Amino acid sequence: MVKVTSENGSTTITADFYRLSTATDRPFVSVFDAAGELVCELFVPSSIHPLHDRDDTVALGPWHVQATEDEVVMCIEAQSSVWKHKEFRFHCFARRFSYETIVTGSACLAEANMFGGYYSADLRWGSGFFPSGQRFLRMFNPEPNVTEEIYFPPAAGSAIDLIGVPLPSRGDWFFTPAPFAFACAYKRSDANVWMAIGVAAQPGESQFTALRYHGQRESFYLTLDFEGYTPVAGTYTLPAINFDFAPPGDDAPAKDPYQALAAHVQTLQAEGIVPQRWLRQTPAWWEAPIFCGWGAQNYLALQAGGRAPDYARQELYDEFLEVLRRERIEPGTIVLDDKWQATYGNNEVDPEKWPDLPAFVARQHDAGRRVLLWLKAWDPQGVPAGECMTNTAGAPIAVDPGNPAYERRLRSAVQGMLALDGYNADGFKIDFTARIPSGPGIRRYGGAWGLELMKQYLAIIYDEAKRTKPDALIMTHTPHPYLADVLDMIRLNDMNTGTDIPRAMEHRARVARIACPKAIIDTDNWPISDKETWRAYLELQAELGVPSLYYSSHVDATGEALEAADYDLLRKVWQGYRDRRPQLDEITQ
Repeated sequence: MVKVTSENGSTTITADFYRLSTATDRPFVSVFDAAGELVCELFVPSSIHPLHDRDDTVALGPWHVQATEDEVVMCIEAQSSVWKHKEFRFHCFARRFSYETIVTGSACLAEANMFGGYYSADLRWGSGFFPSGQRFLRMFNPEPNVTEEIYFPPAAGSAIDLIGVPLPSRGDWFFTPAPFAFACAYKRSDANVWMAIGVAAQPGESQFTALRYHGQRESFYLTLDFEGYTPVAGTYTLPAINFDFAPPGDDAPAKDPYQALAAHVQTLQAEGIVPQRWLRQTPAWWEAPIFCGWGAQNYLALQAGGRAPDYARQELYDEFLEVLRRERIEPGTIVLDDKWQATYGNNEVDPEKWPDLPAFVARQHDAGRRVLLWLKAWDPQGVPAGECMTNTAGAPIAVDPGNPAYERRLRSAVQGMLALDGYNADGFKIDFTARIPSGPGIRRYGGAWGLELMKQYLAIIYDEAKRTKPDALIMTHTPHPYLADVLDMIRLNDMNTGTDIPRAMEHRARVARIACPKAIIDTDNWPISDKETWRAYLELQAELGVPSLYYSSHVDATGEALEAADYDLLRKVWQGYRDRRPQLDEITQ
């Protein structure tokens, strides 16, 4: 139930888990918990910056309130230095509220500073940039990073984004992206009470590449990075920011950040703005243990020299599998990793490395196994520049899924890789999605950007794969609920040696289950620091998802050989996993 009261010009919205109050002398809305403890003071007139100017709120009108039985809407209009009109709305429900910004004008969006902005409408407070106030205790970012630090201080900064490479400040390519939501502990009398602050974009409106939290002492604001690729011509409603206090049906606020994250995702599902795939049937073979040759390729590269992709060869994969056969290790799915193909952009087999890929796949099928082909997302190698996105120098930086010519090329490649008269593979492991284009001045064919561009790319592969082979398996590392209908399996991605690997992978698995509840989880297995760590993670894999093996004879980092006891443990773990899934016996034994 949501109740509205007014006193001395201030409006108060009282709900199950929070209370909002407007101020009469400043452009803030105060957020209290149910007991009246101040959580934050939200600066209302956010700055929505177009590409070639800055947005200053120069005048602010009075608050207007409309109430129905289930919802209260509180709105305020504003004048802007760059927009013809701005309006800010709070939609208040019993367990959550959302903040919505509407602009009118003609421009391309650069970034939206939510709960922070330039303001010169009241000289009592001067002018310049104003953030929101916060009394948060602890912050949580669901996106994995190289240090595996998922908590951060409220006065610090953090980002959830689509982009990442192993360079300073960009070491977060593992999930691209995680759900665009931070969680914060906010109750000083009980530090185990959490809420989620996340983006609720309508379908087609996730045109941004990152959500950023900017914290300072007792203050914060958020930024959505649009990067200049979202045109506004008339009235435009930006993605809402949701504040979720409890999952639907719960009688108390979230007790940990994962519950808060689940509340955020379940709200998106309930509102119908992300897909729900509850009725999808899962072929039994999707859950069979996996062997991926990447770790074995790396071992050979370290021993003999060269680069690991040089060792993605047919005769070597035959040797890897022969070692496993001798040790009575029976994977159900084989992943041919980087670089079985001649070019990343066309994904045609390299005949020097794989003289007869269809025959190799046929032998695996005869043995009851399936084969996935590794794909490097976005790489333009071998693709004509006219089918690529280019920078201002004209250099191709990524394939362009919005270009009809490239879409035809990609669909044809998918058919060739999966069709019976092609390579007859069974699906894809899609990697390097963090190389999605970002930044100014990029020339492209279509209008999609950010998460929408990611979905467009994956949707082409997913759609054509299912047309060609209905039970094809599509594996990605993109556990965002908006992408749930263009993937089948979430890969937990590379591990960070020197960190607590079980803790890190448990975190990733929890986030993946929350974001895409029906997706299967591939537990990954590389890189690993030593054999002891490999053995420890091996036993956890079967609890987190599908066991995945990246080595056949040696651990690459140390050169340690796998011995009889190691294969015994591997057989034991895999057999225990299979015993809980009797349907696997028919397809893998």
